Amino acid sequence: MSVKSESQSQESSQTQVQPTSSVKAQPNTEHWQIVTTTFITVFLAEIGDKTQLSVLVISAQSHQPWIVFTGAAIALVSTSLLGVIAGKWLAKTFSPSLLNTLAGLSFLILSISLLWEAIA
Repeated sequence: MSVKSESQSQESSQTQVQPTSSVKAQPNTEHWQIVTTTFITVFLAEIGDKTQLSVLVISAQSHQPWIVFTGAAIALVSTSLLGVIAGKWLAKTFSPSLLNTLAGLSFLILSISLLWEAIA
């Protein structure tokens, strides 16, 4: 009987299912929400601004739209990188509530300045 139980225990240990680590992680929806929000914000902010108009004129004058597109894309990526680096530093240095207050004050000052220019 002991021989039989030993052989059964060997078989059962050989047939045990080993856990697999090939379970795929779920895509992080928060990352896609940030990407989508950033894209829409920058896209809408850039439509019709002086940068787009400058690129339009340079492209029309040079007759080389893909070269102009490449230069403009590199410039936009570079300025975005600077903004991300500055934002990372600000987030480490200041609290979110202080950053919100400073951003609000900056927009308020800008609004008052533009209103003053329009009136005067």
